[in-house]
Amino acid sequence: MASNNGVASSGLIVSFGEMLIDFVPTVSGVSLAEAPGFIKAPGGAPANVAIAVSRIGGKAAFVGKLGDDEFGRMLAGILKENGVNGEGINFDEGARTALAFVTLRADGEREFMFYRNPSADMLLKPEELNLEVIRSAKIFHYGSISLIVEPCRSAHLKAMQEAKDAGALLSYDPNLRLPLWPSPEEAREQIMSIWEKADLIKVSDVELEFLTGSNKIDDAAAMSLWHPGLKLLLVTLGEDGCRYYTKNFHGSVEGFHVNTVDTTGAGDSFVGALLCQIVDNLSILEDEAKLREVLKFANACGAITTTKKGAIPALPKESEVLHLLNGA
Repeated sequence: MASNNGVASSGLIVSFGEMLIDFVPTVSGVSLAEAPGFIKAPGGAPANVAIAVSRIGGKAAFVGKLGDDEFGRMLAGILKENGVNGEGINFDEGARTALAFVTLRADGEREFMFYRNPSADMLLKPEELNLEVIRSAKIFHYGSISLIVEPCRSAHLKAMQEAKDAGALLSYDPNLRLPLWPSPEEAREQIMSIWEKADLIKVSDVELEFLTGSNKIDDAAAMSLWHPGLKLLLVTLGEDGCRYYTKNFHGSVEGFHVNTVDTTGAGDSFVGALLCQIVDNLSILEDEAKLREVLKFANACGAITTTKKGAIPALPKESEVLHLLNGA
């Protein structure tokens, strides 16, 4: 479980990147233009992961930049309320906090419209990084949105290197958002530009297809993304669970069938749960039986997150996960 013999995990998991406001339609299955109203939901994949870790008893910190505006202060407050260390947050007086309008189609899948021109998170500079927080990480987690433009790209690369030099495990979830990139080709190139630095990588089935150019979700496609320094590669398959690949073994773990309302944040919940469970015992990555247990827990976290609208509001507490796992 998230705790070891009843003691919450103590190793620090640092998430780097964007935090923003998702505006989610009050009615599912409509376009943005048709939506009668929107619910304001805090989000941004790296921030979601940090809060997911904290909700189930882990130690988390967030490093990024917010606008010095009402929304930015609100988001910083949400991190604090959820027990996430915010010492790595910077505020930009000249740029707004990013917004995303997220439509929920009838099948619960999402479509995005982003307001970032530029938003504060894109303007984080290398010299603004809180190196003390970054170097304290046992696991350093990041996505690819922070690679899109400078100066944030340079800040991302520096933060990654500082964490690695300090002995952190590097965790990468590309979190593909094509509308934010100049072109699909640029997205693929930049996402892969830091691929071989990561120790742990999680991709969705859609990302696997995009990065490999294959329309098959199979072991061959997944293993084409393997690199020699990798410890664990994960492919999430929505309600069908996930597949896992290590140097010595691979397999799949079933998902949970729930009443899906909104898939926003499900992958982040999965990642947060996984990182929280391995941070104090990285040897789990070499023990298939233990890894399968951890992935079952992570799948449960992801499933629960899809049962409510928005990402952060839907991230589960450990008690909710145990409830689902025990079939109660």
